[in-house]
Amino acid sequence: MNHTNQSASPLLNKNDCILIVIDMQKRLIPIISQADKAIENVIRLVKLAKILQLPIVVTEQQNLGETVDEIKSEIKEIQPISKITFSSFGLEEFSSHIGQFNRKTLILTGIESHICVTQTALDAPAEYSIQVVSDAVASRAPHNWKIALDRMQRGGATITSTEMLMYELLRKAGTDEFRAALPLVK
Repeated sequence: MNHTNQSASPLLNKNDCILIVIDMQKRLIPIISQADKAIENVIRLVKLAKILQLPIVVTEQQNLGETVDEIKSEIKEIQPISKITFSSFGLEEFSSHIGQFNRKTLILTGIESHICVTQTALDAPAEYSIQVVSDAVASRAPHNWKIALDRMQRGGATITSTEMLMYELLRKAGTDEFRAALPLVK
């Protein structure tokens, strides 16, 4: 597991990123600590991904219901990938789907931090750089969220925040993309 940015600059390149939304499902959300904050930040990142034309991939753990309505309404055109494995990479359909984009930076969001998000981050093939958006991932218990972030970072993932990631992808003010994204970062 390499998980280091392959570009000349350590800053993210929007043309190399895929937004991954992991298991933001109706049956789980009511028991998740900081769920409202995670939902809000996932929505902000989905909207930014659309502005920047980043691919968006959504997973759903079987038997836990659909993606929450607040997020689902933003991604109507995206068919979620159903899985029974905790790691998204445990499903060949996921691996082949993200492979078609020919992008090597995965931006991970979703729940639960210490289960499906961590296993996806740690299980990612070495050619992928992993960005975990700390305020767009969540767990039932805050200590599991913290342990998960620490473990993923030790495993080579970069831990970031919604705002840090958004500004890094935008790179500068004064562009049409920045103007379109401005309501998301205010």
